[in-house]
Amino acid sequence: MSLSQAEAFARISLLRSPDIGPVSYTQLLARFGTAAEALDALPDLARRGRDAYRPAPADRIEREVEAVRRAGARYLLHDQPDYPALLGELESAPPILTCRGDLSLAARPCVAMVGARNASAAAVKLARTFGQGLAEAGFTVVSGLARGIDEAAHEGAMPATIGVIASGIDIAYPPQHSDLQERIASEGLLIAEQPPGTEPRGRHFPSRNRIIAGLAAGTLVVEAAPKSGSLITARLAGEAGREVMAIPGSPLDTRSQGCNQLIRDGAVLVQSVDEVVELLEGFTGSPRSTFRVAEGASAFDYEELRKLEWGEAREEHGGDVIAGLLTKAPIALDELVRQSGASPAAVHMALL
Repeated sequence: MSLSQAEAFARISLLRSPDIGPVSYTQLLARFGTAAEALDALPDLARRGRDAYRPAPADRIEREVEAVRRAGARYLLHDQPDYPALLGELESAPPILTCRGDLSLAARPCVAMVGARNASAAAVKLARTFGQGLAEAGFTVVSGLARGIDEAAHEGAMPATIGVIASGIDIAYPPQHSDLQERIASEGLLIAEQPPGTEPRGRHFPSRNRIIAGLAAGTLVVEAAPKSGSLITARLAGEAGREVMAIPGSPLDTRSQGCNQLIRDGAVLVQSVDEVVELLEGFTGSPRSTFRVAEGASAFDYEELRKLEWGEAREEHGGDVIAGLLTKAPIALDELVRQSGASPAAVHMALL
């Protein structure tokens, strides 16, 4: 579909208008045919609802378009042919995305990999191995560029990986992943829903997670605590009718309790790349997993989730880091050195 510049500008303006989200945007576009006509109708619709209408200022949209251009990104609209098909099936699919990189990666079979930020060394190594194996099997690995499991999944799958961020396309978060984010944008595919210049906020992460789940035929949780953003992604995948998979872990490690809970609730237990490939090859929309959120289940505490997502209050020094990487699973000393960034002598001392 070919859009005029005026209609593309109107679509951005419509979506950036107050109280207009993905669902209302889609309804307005279906009712009025074009975003320009929907914008013309909004003042009257607002008066009927006894609300004041405050359109998105045109100069703000102009600055946004220029910022997207400066970032080397492009807009991707919901009805363009290269918009990811599986993502478009979501009722809440983002009508407009910004992206950098190779869009063909989103057209390949995709699998989402998510997990703990304070992941154990063994789980990080496993995520890297799974990412590499899935990429070699022809899959694109989707994740959220967070520390821990996300980072390892991206690195293992590079360049067959998609990073979905909770900020604008020009903002690196977390800051220490700026090099990784730039590498994904250059070699893989980087996707953002928020306008350029948007710093990540707690409410943005669940929105980002729905895109991660929506892009993929299945979501694999590698390691996760009982309350975490990874379980939100799994829940959203289940609600979308996608496969939900989890790698089991020791019941003595709180970072495995979320995965074990998912398996108990119907997620498919997987222990190898081949098992993931078997589940997702030729996925037809009928998942083997029966994981769904129970009616009346308690909602996530999004403020608590924000702290988990942003890694607040995490100790970043000495033996605390080394201890946090250890679980019941054996791990090589050089892997601890690699993941902690400490010297071999410091790792030896911490272990002692």
